[in-house]
Amino acid sequence: MKRNVSLDEISDGKLYQANDLVKANCNGCKDCFSCCQKMGSSIILDPLDSYRLQTNLGQSFEQLMAERVEHQVVDGIILPNLKMLGEDERCSFLNENGRCSIHSFRPGICRLFPLGRYYENNSFQYFLQIHECRQPNKTKVKISKWIDTPNLKDYEAFITDWHYFLKGIENQISLMQDDTWIKNRNMNLLKLFYIKPYEDCLDFYTQFYSRLKEANKC
Repeated sequence: MKRNVSLDEISDGKLYQANDLVKANCNGCKDCFSCCQKMGSSIILDPLDSYRLQTNLGQSFEQLMAERVEHQVVDGIILPNLKMLGEDERCSFLNENGRCSIHSFRPGICRLFPLGRYYENNSFQYFLQIHECRQPNKTKVKISKWIDTPNLKDYEAFITDWHYFLKGIENQISLMQDDTWIKNRNMNLLKLFYIKPYEDCLDFYTQFYSRLKEANKC
């Protein structure tokens, strides 16, 4: 999702790599869950997020869509996001004690917060969002530890390739005048990357790149 703001407005003005230290550690959040409510449709799920949820919850994408996930249009592309529920607009995976019930397999955006990604030159760097987290007295933590994702190099390559793949689809859609083509393209992407089950006994990234190759032929 694009944000039409400058880094100077929302960050400390620095760009970071995975091995850098950044003042983002919220010290266990201490019963705060502000970033888990009133987030609208901003917690967008990538294919790995969907794979993790389906595998760990033992649910299909269609079952997740019944209560936990919804669709939205992001820069012309239909993508899933976590649903906010109730008057308090809480994340659907937040339990009654205000704690994340899927913390070990939470989505990438949740792992990243309060960091963001700045994309350029077919890669990305991290930046610290200075206005997002309300917790005081945050401490420094290595970004790789904060993100807490196995095989980080593979993950970062996946994030990069998925971002620029979507950017290419966005450019295609912006040039198209055929609503039927746009609808079919979106439905094919949803089916290929989200609805079609992944084999939990096989490496996710191998399966993803096989699907990406298929999608690029279209």
